[in-house]
Amino acid sequence: MTRIFVVKQTVWTERSFGRSVKFFPLIGAIIGSICAGIVGLLNFMTSGALPSIVGAVGFASLILLTGGIHCDGLMDSADGLFSGREREKILDIMKDSRAGSFGVVSMILIAMLDVAALTELARLSTAQLCAAIFASPIIGRLMMVATIGLFPYARPEGMGKAFAKFTTRRTIIFAAVEAAALIAVLLFVDVKLFVTAIAATLTASFVTWRFATFATEKIGGVTGDIYGAVTTLSETFALITFAFATVL
Repeated sequence: MTRIFVVKQTVWTERSFGRSVKFFPLIGAIIGSICAGIVGLLNFMTSGALPSIVGAVGFASLILLTGGIHCDGLMDSADGLFSGREREKILDIMKDSRAGSFGVVSMILIAMLDVAALTELARLSTAQLCAAIFASPIIGRLMMVATIGLFPYARPEGMGKAFAKFTTRRTIIFAAVEAAALIAVLLFVDVKLFVTAIAATLTASFVTWRFATFATEKIGGVTGDIYGAVTTLSETFALITFAFATVL
């Protein structure tokens, strides 16, 4: 999930792998806290004079901490789902490590939206900027948990299969309560930021439902790449929601 290693794990089981799903929002909070610290400090040091640089650094920090694994899922998903091929060919394309035109275009669009949203937030308020970049990874990983638990897995096997096998409705509820508790930290900063985070979660939920449903119609379920795509899309739309909230 990240490039942060707590222990060196060389052996894993499906059970231990699958049971980690309920802690995904907590991982999002760790990522968000680190990125918020980076962009918040940078925006403070530049007195808000370089919002575009702050926005780019914020986007880069999110990718560097995760190793870009979820962006890779987005690109693979775009290449396969928009290829216009049959189910089996789509799955083959998604498994191909090479990036196609649809994947590249999708990543460019996401990068543009992320940097634009973060730039607007940096221009207006450091508090809103930090709140957005703290909450969006939490929301993104909550949406991943929901996708794992609510949609069938499309492949007979794969790394994502371990997630799906041990994820139940109870897992989703646990992750939702966990995410709500983490986002509630924003209440100590500004109630409006907490309300915006709730709105961002609802927006991300709609995007997740539509995208996962679209994938299920195409290939009969979701895959590990779809999990990554959902996380990336949810983070982006969460950031956009925070940006729009600044003008309301």
